[in-house]
Amino acid sequence: MAANTHPHPHAALLESATEAFGHLFANDIRASKEQFGGKEDPFHLMGLGVCVFLEAVLGMEANVVTEASKQLALADTASKKWAKDALAGRTKGKDYYSRFPAGMEWEIINADAIVLLGLTNALSESYMGYLQCMYALNNAHSKFTKLYKTVFPAGIPSSPSSPSSPTLALPPPSSATLTVPSIKHKASISSLASVSSSNAAGKGFFSRWVAGGNAAAAASEPNLLAGHGGKGHKGHLHESQGYQDGPVEELVVSGVAFGYGLFNLVFSLLPKKVQGLVGFLGFQHDRPLALKALALSASKSDVHSVFSGLVLMTYHGVVLLLGGWQADVRGRVEEYEGVVARVEKRYPDGALWILNRAKILRMTLDPEGAIRVLKEGLREGRERSFKQADMMLWFELAWTLLQERKFEEAAEAFVKMTELNSWSHGTYYFLASGCHFSLGDKEKAQQLLDTIPSLIDAKKMGGKDLPTEVFIKKKLAFYQEKQKRRGGDPAKFVEAIRISPAEELAIFWNTASHITIATARAHIKDFANLTPKLTITSPAIEELAPFNVDREKAGKRSATLTRSDTVTSKSTLTPTASTSEEYLVEEEGTDLDNADELAVRALLLGVLHRRLDMYEEAGEFLREAVAWCEGTSARVKVNTWVGGVACFERAVNVLRGVEWREKQAQSAGGVEKEGGKDKEGKSKEGWKEEWEKAMKKAGALLDRAMALSPNSVDLSSRLDSRVSMLRDEMATKREALGVGHY
Repeated sequence: MAANTHPHPHAALLESATEAFGHLFANDIRASKEQFGGKEDPFHLMGLGVCVFLEAVLGMEANVVTEASKQLALADTASKKWAKDALAGRTKGKDYYSRFPAGMEWEIINADAIVLLGLTNALSESYMGYLQCMYALNNAHSKFTKLYKTVFPAGIPSSPSSPSSPTLALPPPSSATLTVPSIKHKASISSLASVSSSNAAGKGFFSRWVAGGNAAAAASEPNLLAGHGGKGHKGHLHESQGYQDGPVEELVVSGVAFGYGLFNLVFSLLPKKVQGLVGFLGFQHDRPLALKALALSASKSDVHSVFSGLVLMTYHGVVLLLGGWQADVRGRVEEYEGVVARVEKRYPDGALWILNRAKILRMTLDPEGAIRVLKEGLREGRERSFKQADMMLWFELAWTLLQERKFEEAAEAFVKMTELNSWSHGTYYFLASGCHFSLGDKEKAQQLLDTIPSLIDAKKMGGKDLPTEVFIKKKLAFYQEKQKRRGGDPAKFVEAIRISPAEELAIFWNTASHITIATARAHIKDFANLTPKLTITSPAIEELAPFNVDREKAGKRSATLTRSDTVTSKSTLTPTASTSEEYLVEEEGTDLDNADELAVRALLLGVLHRRLDMYEEAGEFLREAVAWCEGTSARVKVNTWVGGVACFERAVNVLRGVEWREKQAQSAGGVEKEGGKDKEGKSKEGWKEEWEKAMKKAGALLDRAMALSPNSVDLSSRLDSRVSMLRDEMATKREALGVGHY
């Protein structure tokens, strides 16, 4: 059968919209909007909606969020109308030049619009926002199911090399891309690309998809009912059947995979409490399937492929930043790198790809490399009109500078954020004030703190304070109350602060897990030197703050602990006499004179000791942090969030501790093995048992974390998501080990 040479009637519209998206991905949102504007077809209306949505989601500006909702609603309405007209044309016998059902492209655009409309509701990071998001997505659920079953009747194909994480046929990095320090991996991106390319050229099931050929694709799908496409269409849906594929057909495959994958991924990442509340809607999610669908979409060449890449980048970045522990961190980083390299090759100047390149460097413990990449991306002279994308570079730069104790530059970067968007200037000032506090400039810190209440009151999302702003208002009241209690000048409440506001808020961004050893030691010295004296000691404290340890009480505590908290310790400690059974510490001149501050110090010292691979000492500090918040011994009044976070960090400590011990025991060089056992005397089965114990204990700690973090606790939804991520990683580890669930 000769190929039908008639082009798809909407191909020209899609090509124009694709060109406009190219401007967006290259950081020229002004040119993108101009090309999208003035046209009434769904492709261009949706493109304009996407531009405004990205401005909204990146800038978190209330007026832009409203405009995004308005524009996406127009795309929603138009796509419904065009889909209806396409179906009507088909029933009247008009020619339709595609192997897909008439109007399917408009159904995809409509589903995209509904998803993005729903996501705008989730920008508040509140439970109500999440619920509104889920109700909106409910309207798209049936659409996704219908489209998915039509285009992928046999399901998303799997990669032969990785059933849960498909490998893309990645191109080698472009010579035009931003030069960055190499990331130290056992397998480089170029080697990954060559392996993936050879797979694509082979006979594997998945290779037929990433290769993009119609003939190959045709062979991979089962028969469908006749009549799905144009006149006389029969047989396989992905078989060309005489139709010459073009950009519209590419959109259908990539778009359905993107929409279905995004929907499943978004739902899987929502807090479990929200998932439970909307469970009656019938939602089900499959995160591995979602990631496979997004990977398939990202392997294509249409606009959806870029957004699939962005979603995958965001997902991998969030898991690496907040997850705490990954079952295969190297593999995840390599997948993350591969997605970035593929998109970066097409649009080397795009700020969002520069951002993710820097994130990879930060997550792989090269913060200096990340700083160089970000500063290069923000250098003067680079043409740009997408300020929200640049804002993300500034935001990442600010956190990385804070992470590395470059406080002056970090303060400048956080203040710079207030010039780039209108989202929560109070949060940026709170972080900047903490940087000035760490520099010893208390006057400047106080000036910034004084401006925060008016900033928060003047700007609200949906008439309510953002979760971070709720936290900040409580902290300001806490500092003021402490200053009053100590008899100081109420106008100079910064004098009562002992732990930097920025360092405390950074706990929620998990920055301490990604700092260098030198930075961790510097932090330990700062926190360990605060009074009252510590009742827990460690080699690091003995070196950095030896005179601030209550040795008698520290000795008594250590006698109650088993040797390895990482696996077997079941003891729970309550605050001892050194920190008082009361909320206040009755000791004049004490830096931390209340349970709230002592709980935060213990939490910080626990996480920092884990960064030094001191897992037993980390476990002791984290148990103390929990003890201030849990049960009858609970004494905290404001920092009620510490208990749940500390329990979560204990779970991470358990998993990381076993992983570290196993690597040490099995490391090459100097390891004596007898009968297949390593230097700890354990065989492969022995470590399998250790992992089973560790995951059972970690699971119990995560249950405790959630019990200590109800909705009333600050930023509890963020902890909820972190717990979900960690449970997923544990499930992956269990699958790899072949052990059951607990």
